[in-house]
Amino acid sequence: MTVVLEGRDLRKVYRMGEVDVEALAGVDIALHEGELVALLGASGSGKSTLLNILGALDYPTSGELSYRGQKIEEGDDAHLTAFRRRHIGFVFQFYNLLPSLTAWENVALATEIADDPMDASEALELVGLGDRVDHFPAQLSGGEQQRVAIARAVAKRPDVLLCDEPTGALDAATGKLVLEVIERVNREVGTTTALITHNLAIATITDRVLTMAGGKIRGETRNSARAHAKDLSW
Repeated sequence: MTVVLEGRDLRKVYRMGEVDVEALAGVDIALHEGELVALLGASGSGKSTLLNILGALDYPTSGELSYRGQKIEEGDDAHLTAFRRRHIGFVFQFYNLLPSLTAWENVALATEIADDPMDASEALELVGLGDRVDHFPAQLSGGEQQRVAIARAVAKRPDVLLCDEPTGALDAATGKLVLEVIERVNREVGTTTALITHNLAIATITDRVLTMAGGKIRGETRNSARAHAKDLSW
């Protein structure tokens, strides 16, 4: 399988007063074209730090990040911004929608910085909100707002979708609906997707599970068959 995004010996050290805190302690990771990967681990294991570095939101202290075989150089903010705009979609635990804009406008705003975007209405249809395009965030449930956030991320047609605890602020029933959308984007659009979770049940919907602890990947397993989000319980 083609490697889309790869990190080698990624390390991240934060200075906290007089103490150095090692958030990543030498991580090797490769995301392959079209796969859905879970980063599984407890809080503080390094999952979010790793995701932020993979998405060029943060720099590693050392190590190398490459996209389709080309090294992503640290220090050129304009280059990193262009890389994120063209190739990376982000979904976070909190939706970060602009409250004064409708669902359609929130998604359309993201398409303005993309080279070959979806129509905002098409993206909202993909996440099951074709009938909610004119609603403002305050008129939408938490799960609907998260689906708008997913539509906003995928409307750019990113190569890679990075999801940081996308169901963390939702109840289980609503969370399953959001996971179904992520499944659909991965299967139908073919977007390489990495999903952070601390929930082992959620990890069963992925192709591969990378278990993190202490800033390292401690284990890797492959699911022989992907579970369906609609069948999960936790």
